[in-house]
This record gives sequence, structure tokens and C-alpha cells, in this order.
Amino acid sequence: MYHNPVLLKQSVDDLVTNPDGIYVDCTFGGGGHSREILSRLSDKGRLFSFDQDLDALKNTIDDPRFTLINQNFRFLENSLLMYGVSQIDGVLADLGVSSHQFDEAERGFSTRSNAPLDMRMNVMQGLDAKRVINDYDEEQLADIFYYYGELREARKLARDIVHHRKTKSIDTTEDLKKLFSYLPPHKVNKFYAQLFQAIRIEVNQELEVLKEMLVQAYNVLKPEGRLVVISYHSLEDRLVKRFLKNGMFEGEPERDIYGNYKKAFELVKSKAIIPDDKEIEENSRARSAKMRTGIKV
Repeated sequence: MYHNPVLLKQSVDDLVTNPDGIYVDCTFGGGGHSREILSRLSDKGRLFSFDQDLDALKNTIDDPRFTLINQNFRFLENSLLMYGVSQIDGVLADLGVSSHQFDEAERGFSTRSNAPLDMRMNVMQGLDAKRVINDYDEEQLADIFYYYGELREARKLARDIVHHRKTKSIDTTEDLKKLFSYLPPHKVNKFYAQLFQAIRIEVNQELEVLKEMLVQAYNVLKPEGRLVVISYHSLEDRLVKRFLKNGMFEGEPERDIYGNYKKAFELVKSKAIIPDDKEIEENSRARSAKMRTGIKV
């Protein structure tokens, strides 16, 4: 099962303003958002959805207005050009890992199951979690844990891993978890969630891919086209928030003679939209979701 689409009505309400328009769902998954988008489109409308996970292809939608592209959304712009599309009316990206990927133990995403260290969203790529844990040097591992997992004890964690793998390869999620069995029980769940998140982000290059997608989304959006992004942790949300503000990820934008900087988007709402209590109760994975929507200036 793929997860229930998070903030379904709110996201598609913000996205679809032209029933005859061309839209992109960057993260098809189980197709929940895509089906809702199609329900808002006329016969003239079109929807292109992206997913690099081969399993997602089983959920394709039989609709002449719909095209499923088996690619990472970092190839958004060129993939659309292959279909003769250079401008679109809206882009939606739900950045969460699907319940399907977490629940398939052999994918190695979940902290609950003993599985090979994998964590690849695209099973055809070379880099997996096992290579990261066993081949990266201590400094690389420490940086990943600190920046992607926001773990203060990153250096010690990296040192423990490098020391252990000198005698025995770390091949499974349980092998990795056993290294930190000394942690007090009340800290275990949060720690493993942060650790696995950090490794997963590195394996899939999630933050770099997100940056590439956001820039390309801006390029292909028509003026007044809409970009809707649902993120699930602060690293993603900070990138999205900053890009929607001024079209940059770091540094300061140029200002005009009046001291005003050129905006990339107008925000639909100044603060992020979050799921209500009812949605969180029905879908626990919605609890950390934040949605931001920008209208291209």
C-alpha cells in the first residue's frame, strides 16, 4: 500500500487554477494526488507525473490526459521537452517517502525491520546505504550525520562505525542499530529516525535533487503558474521557503535602487499549511508535513 496523500484537497486547490492547463506531479507514488488533479481538469488538460520507483509504475492511470514518466524529478525540464512541453501551469511535489517504501522491509528504509542496508528509491542506481556506511571515511560520515540528520554526536557516531567495520562489514539495518545499543531507551526512536534519514538523504542525494527540481520548475512555469511543495523535515522546508522567497538557496539576491530584491514567487500564504488533527489521526505520517505554495512572478 502507498500512503494516503497528505494535504490532498489543500494542495490541489492551490495548484489547479486552469482546468485546461498542463500540470506536473513530481512524486506520483500511489497516484493519489495525480487522480485528484485529473478530477479537476477538462478534456483539454494534461498531467505529467514523475516517479523513479519501478513499483510506482503498477499504479499508472488509464487516462488519455495522463503521462507517467519513470524518471527522477531532477530531469523535469528535459523530460517535458521530450513531450513537446516547455511551459506549464503548475507543479506539485510531495517529498515524503511512501508508506509502501517503508513497509517493504527489503528496501531498508524502516528502522523497524531487519533488512539489507539499501534505502535506494531507484533500485537501479549504484550507491546504496551499505556502500555509504562501509566505504565513506570518518569525516564524510560525520558530515552526513551532522548536516542531514542534525545529530550533535555525529563525530562519535562516525568513529564508532569506522572502528567496527575494520573487523566486520555492516550489512543490515540491525548490524547498524546494534552499534548504538548503549543508547537509553527513551532516546532510541528519535535517534534512529534521524540516523536513517541522514543516510537516506545521502543515498538518494535528496537535497541536491530538490534544488535542481525547484530551479527547473521555475524555468518551466508560466507567469502566474503555481509551485506547491509538501516537505517533511526542516532541511527540505528551509530550502523550499528560501527559494520561494527569492529564487535562491544561499547568498543575498540583488536589490534595485530602492533596496527591494526581485521576487521569484508571491506566496499564497505567508506561513506553511499543516495538516489538521483529523488528518494526523487518520495518517500519522502527515504529522510533520508542511505545505508552501508560490505563484511565479
